[in-house]
Amino acid sequence: MENLNRVVSSEAEQLILVDADDREQGHLSKAACHDGAGVLHRAFSAFLFNSAGELLLQQRARSKRLWPGYWSNSCCSHPRRGESMATATGRRLSEELNLTADLSFVYKFQYQVPYGELGSEHELCHVFLGRIDDNVRANAEEIAAIRFASADTLDAQLSEHPERFTPWLKLEWDALTGEYADLLDAYTCLEKPPQ
Repeated sequence: MENLNRVVSSEAEQLILVDADDREQGHLSKAACHDGAGVLHRAFSAFLFNSAGELLLQQRARSKRLWPGYWSNSCCSHPRRGESMATATGRRLSEELNLTADLSFVYKFQYQVPYGELGSEHELCHVFLGRIDDNVRANAEEIAAIRFASADTLDAQLSEHPERFTPWLKLEWDALTGEYADLLDAYTCLEKPPQ
């Protein structure tokens, strides 16, 4: 029987260090990358939409070192040493959500945000959009809960309770609904079938 709730990540895994232009600068453990103010490393965020144009959101597992229990975008992680972005995104969609999806690259950006005294995110993050069906089987080792939300619902929740969401989701959603709204519309504003 398939184990959907397997352990798929470790603080010892080697991440890819980069400079501000996303040029590889070496490797460091995930733990060390997130210690203190963090060390700049390559990462990705995927925003996955169902056939109704709703975004899949995940609540991070309570066991996460940084932002445990916070709501975030569909999938976010890091390429490991020697991995291409395509390999890393495919691996992580399978590990976290037990699915595959074709992803379209939108943009990349750098951010740095501390989480109290426990560490920081300091990432050069590649942002992707993709489509999926509603058959998502979340890995409970990584994800506490999942739900789908329309763009309007997410906007309202971000306005009412921003403290419930990860900082990268808020930064990325602002960019997607602003500068990249035309691309986002292709996923959220799906044509309704004729009556």
